[in-house]
Amino acid sequence: MQLYNTMRAEERAELIDQAGKQRLTLSFYAYAKIEDPKKFRDDLFLAWNPLDVLGRIYVAHEGINAQLSLPADYFYQFKDTLDVYDFMRGIRLNVAREQDDHSFLKLTIKVRHKIVADGLDDATFDVTNKGIHLKAKEFNHLLEDPNTIVVDFRNHYESEIGHFKGAITPDVDTFRESLPIIEEQLKDLKEEKNLLMYCTGGIRCEKASAYFKHKGFKNVYQLEGGIIEYARQIEQEGLESKFIGKNFVFDHRLGERITNDIISQCHQCGKPCDNHTNCVNDGCHLLFIQCDECKEKMDNCCSSECQEIIHLPLVEQVKLRKGIQKGNMIFKKGKSPALKFKHSGELSDISLAVANEIEKPKPIRERIKRKKILIGKAEHYYTKASVGLFLIENQEVKSGDKILISGPTTGNQELVLEKMFVNGQEGTVAKLGDKLTFAVPFRIRLSDKLFKILS
Repeated sequence: MQLYNTMRAEERAELIDQAGKQRLTLSFYAYAKIEDPKKFRDDLFLAWNPLDVLGRIYVAHEGINAQLSLPADYFYQFKDTLDVYDFMRGIRLNVAREQDDHSFLKLTIKVRHKIVADGLDDATFDVTNKGIHLKAKEFNHLLEDPNTIVVDFRNHYESEIGHFKGAITPDVDTFRESLPIIEEQLKDLKEEKNLLMYCTGGIRCEKASAYFKHKGFKNVYQLEGGIIEYARQIEQEGLESKFIGKNFVFDHRLGERITNDIISQCHQCGKPCDNHTNCVNDGCHLLFIQCDECKEKMDNCCSSECQEIIHLPLVEQVKLRKGIQKGNMIFKKGKSPALKFKHSGELSDISLAVANEIEKPKPIRERIKRKKILIGKAEHYYTKASVGLFLIENQEVKSGDKILISGPTTGNQELVLEKMFVNGQEGTVAKLGDKLTFAVPFRIRLSDKLFKILS
């Protein structure tokens, strides 16, 4: 039985492109007593792998927490696999507002001690005594009550790009850190205030609301389905969005836009920006906010030190990162002395793009669309030589042309085509059907497209 992935992410991305089928990105969770999480995990893998389900799923004795994607054609077959289990029959599936076929590129189902790392001893309180669930309209109404305190139970890098107006946004790296901080901050308001809480999809508030009721808070409410479901309801019912900016999501997209407000800054130059990226240095991978101009200037790096490292020979890079391969265990997300415009805990409800009277930057896809033409696709990347191989499928390209390499993981990278090889020989023009190779100072993937910039 196959109970693991056998394909590289790049290969999976290419297969998705070739299939040409629309995929759905969705999430769900359920707290339930699972006697044998290992068997549950294996059963899910065997049921979902044939349906081409991809994603990141955690299972534990206390339940399941899932973020995944699957072909839209298989949606109802997928629901059938959930209905096998009583606790998942009819479960709410939070479907993403913005779809990306490459949101996940492998199926990972892990057995964990808990489906959310909350640091709580569940035996010490009644986890089923949860706060009152509110739909979007009810949530908006309670937000207007001056007796309400609204708390964001997400992490700093999530709330920085989007949050509800007037929310308390703890400057924390993890959910478990926020619980004692909020408890201490609100300890004198347990009986007189409405405690209104929210998170991405609702799972963190399920536990947090029960915990705060256990701690003596009398009026505890939570946003049903989290920000994801809230966004769907306000759009469907024509309600005002009290949430401003982007909703951070934990897949390749790193965010779904809820409103056009840009409430955060590029961490390097301070311009209005809410696009997260990971430092391209394999020994870092720091998550931070970076505008397109800084991305080009800094080669998608978080600091000049990382920028210097990525231009070293691969052997030297490997030596430097020896012992720190797992960058997320070394670096805090979005927190580094090199990021001059990172201001955790100092968030504003004012759109920076409006406050600074700066025109909101148009999405990169919209800007590029007017001045590019697709000419080919990535075929291979030679890591040691830092050389990319592309198949020319459309218009010819020649030495001196300005090109764009674009992909879900690579982003949008512009280069000037200088020394080039056509079908293995040095040349100056590549035409339809030719195989073009040239030096690329960053890793490319099989899902990447090659464009010629026309203006």
